[in-house]
Amino acid sequence: MAESPVPTALAGKRVLLVVSGGIAAYKTPELVRRLRERGVAVRCVLTKGGAQFVTPLALQAVSEEKVYTELWSLTDESEMGHIQLSRQADVLLVAPASANILARMAHGMADDLASTVLLATDKPVLVAPAMNVRMWDHPATRANLDLLKARGVGVIGPNEGAMACGEYGFGRMSEPLEIVAALADFFASRDGPKPLAGRHALVTSGPTHEPIDPVRYIANRSSGKQGHAVAAALADLGARVTLVSGPVTLPDPAGVRVVKVETARQMLDACAAALPADIFVAAAAVADWRVAAEAGQKLKKDGSGPPTLVMAENPDILASLSIPGPQRPGLVVGFAAETNDVLAYARAKLARKGCDWIVANDVSPATGTFGGDRNSVHLIRLHGDPQSWPDLPKAEVGRRLAAAIADHFASGKSADA
Repeated sequence: MAESPVPTALAGKRVLLVVSGGIAAYKTPELVRRLRERGVAVRCVLTKGGAQFVTPLALQAVSEEKVYTELWSLTDESEMGHIQLSRQADVLLVAPASANILARMAHGMADDLASTVLLATDKPVLVAPAMNVRMWDHPATRANLDLLKARGVGVIGPNEGAMACGEYGFGRMSEPLEIVAALADFFASRDGPKPLAGRHALVTSGPTHEPIDPVRYIANRSSGKQGHAVAAALADLGARVTLVSGPVTLPDPAGVRVVKVETARQMLDACAAALPADIFVAAAAVADWRVAAEAGQKLKKDGSGPPTLVMAENPDILASLSIPGPQRPGLVVGFAAETNDVLAYARAKLARKGCDWIVANDVSPATGTFGGDRNSVHLIRLHGDPQSWPDLPKAEVGRRLAAAIADHFASGKSADA
């Protein structure tokens, strides 16, 4: 006797699977089968490129649904229509998502069924990229992905490994069960309990720019990607989030109130104005010093030698918000960006600043952390051993930190536990 479907949070969900061209399309019948095991209804849209690697008959057999391939089919348009097809699912999943379809999505093209469905939908969209490592690393692909992420498209993977072309690197589509797990996480995040609902989280992100004169400033290499990811993850868990951001080129996270500043003093003022808060995460890379007296005009190179810059110390935002009192957030989390002796310096900073937790990371040039998309961090509390997380996408680091914060409040732990 056949086993009944495994009961999961996915049961009863409806997925519209868009299969684009790429060798990874051979994995899609297995993906459909795994989703069906968990009670998911799956409809498939197959592109002409995808049909070079998997047949409509195979997808129809495992999905037990008609497979849609043509935009100009009179029968399909009269019976379903691309508008209804795009909106009758709970989520649209593009797997594999080739470099071509990502580019078409980013630029709003709609000249075949897949691209039209993706443009016409009002439902969430997830993509599982799959392509050659050089295509994955190309600036055009990175720009297209950044644009899609800014519009709220979720990205699953890709993995690192050997490819059909014989090269090795990132670009392998996530395995079917990994995609299933990502879909389950998506629905759990969207539909599940919001453990931080009712709490206010204050997050700082990015660099500060400290002016020397009207055209020059002192800054650092922070991109703001990690701080923005933390803010987004806290919002996903139900927190009301205020993000105080230095100058960055990132889109504002969805559902987050953003206050944009330039200098450390402006950042401190914005943080103070946002209080009270239950949570404070100081992820910004705040400049330690500023020029004591900003020149009112551009400093000229006149042959007399370089100007003497008299420096003044900037306010310490993390230490200021860690001072005990009625306005102190219930949990204060600092970041320690170090280039050597990471754990030792981070522990010293934890004691010196008076905060509750420190997230320490190595930002030496070889790591690619500043400006990059990945991070490897250590979560340090006053007592106990540090938690060392593996090298992860910054979005995942944000989710893990937000989950740890939610667990802290749910369990009633002291901040140093």
